[in-house]
Amino acid sequence: MQTSSVPPADVAAGVTVGSAANAAATSAYGTVTPDTLRLFPHSKRQLRINLYMLLMVVDVLCIFGCFAFGALVRFGDLRELTWLRMSLAVTPLFIGIALHNGAYSLPALRSPTTGAARAVGALLTSFALLFVISYFLKAEQDVSRLSVAVAVFATVGSVAMLRKVTGEWIQKTFCGQLTASLIITDESYIAASPDCIMIDALTAGLKPEARNPLALQRFAKLVEGADRVVIACRREACSNWAMLLKGSNVRGEILADEVQSVGAVGVDRFGTRTTLVVSSGPLSGQQRAMKRALDLALTIPILVLILPVLIGTIIAIRLDSSGPVLFRQARVGYGNKLFDVFKFRSMAVESADPMGAQSTSREDTRITRVGRFIRRTSLDELPQLFNVLNGSMSLVGPRPHALGSLAGQVLFWEVDDRYSHRHVLKPGITGLAQIRGFRGSTNHVDDLSRRLQADLEYIAGWSIWRDLLIILKTLRVMVHQNAY
Repeated sequence: MQTSSVPPADVAAGVTVGSAANAAATSAYGTVTPDTLRLFPHSKRQLRINLYMLLMVVDVLCIFGCFAFGALVRFGDLRELTWLRMSLAVTPLFIGIALHNGAYSLPALRSPTTGAARAVGALLTSFALLFVISYFLKAEQDVSRLSVAVAVFATVGSVAMLRKVTGEWIQKTFCGQLTASLIITDESYIAASPDCIMIDALTAGLKPEARNPLALQRFAKLVEGADRVVIACRREACSNWAMLLKGSNVRGEILADEVQSVGAVGVDRFGTRTTLVVSSGPLSGQQRAMKRALDLALTIPILVLILPVLIGTIIAIRLDSSGPVLFRQARVGYGNKLFDVFKFRSMAVESADPMGAQSTSREDTRITRVGRFIRRTSLDELPQLFNVLNGSMSLVGPRPHALGSLAGQVLFWEVDDRYSHRHVLKPGITGLAQIRGFRGSTNHVDDLSRRLQADLEYIAGWSIWRDLLIILKTLRVMVHQNAY
């Protein structure tokens, strides 16, 4: 059983943000001090990815080795390269199916039997697909039936056996190290558990304040790297803790005997007691990898193509007014953590609004001549491509908002308790709300409500194809009547 021995003040002050985010948070919500606590300095996710890669290498070696063995049985040597072509054909089919059926997943790591069964299922499916494709394409008519039969049976047997052996080694070597669990107790007793970190919310200075972005940032830093967070609390505090967990992009659970209003998404067990799962993050590891791959595949060539535009904009801003070319502002991002967003400066330096409390109006006198043009054409957003490169943003996602943003006279955080839920995905340069025309100032509460509803709809129905469609539709609204 691990326990936190860091002084309470250090836990409460565990916040690390960039320069603009630090200044903005200090101005709005109090003093921000350097991070002094990392409960999980090393994420277990990378360990799991490494083990998935190990299993994949074992599987692929079995495929190539067994097809080579089949060729040796039939021909006595490997000069006939049909075995190599067959291996190259079946491998991508197998990997794709294995990724889909969970052959490389946490249950497969935890159970050698489960891992072996799913890998064998993927093999049989990929062999069947290969034979059907070969039949219809009339390919490899001179393939030796004996060689293929030996290869198929040998592959299935060797994958099942090696998966079992490798899985047992993983269990023995990494027992209790595959996931990181955090238990937070809030005026509620729970017995100590091995392989978990337990902290007391009162001692640590943690409060479930869903409308305080600094409290959300503090909580986000505390649970960073955790795979599972269990809250043991009084019944009256369940809803507040649930609101905090839902925007933190972790598997969050409330440990309570009776819970009615926390919006549970599942049920699990912790020891002999029942937990309600109230959050799990909207995307799986595979989906996050696909989204990140799309970001990089599009962002890098786009930056190369628009380099002359970037240089021209920089020169225009320099000639038009004094001050830095880039404007940095604290925004609320992934998992409710603060980050510095990059934009081309469109206002006079002395009129800058680091908190974002004053919405831009159509005839805003703070905007420079060049600034009005780049805002109208959305060119001021182009530096956010560098945010995408460094991983703090995505091409598509909920737009990041400043801490002081107002809907009418009400802070965004105070309009709807679900506001923090939009941060379970990385913020985006564009999003569903933008292509629906929800841009510009938020003079009324409804202006934010419509954007929030679009963001939550996007999160609930995410797909890689929807991201591509949103990107294409964004090209039509880059110049928009509400962009000023």
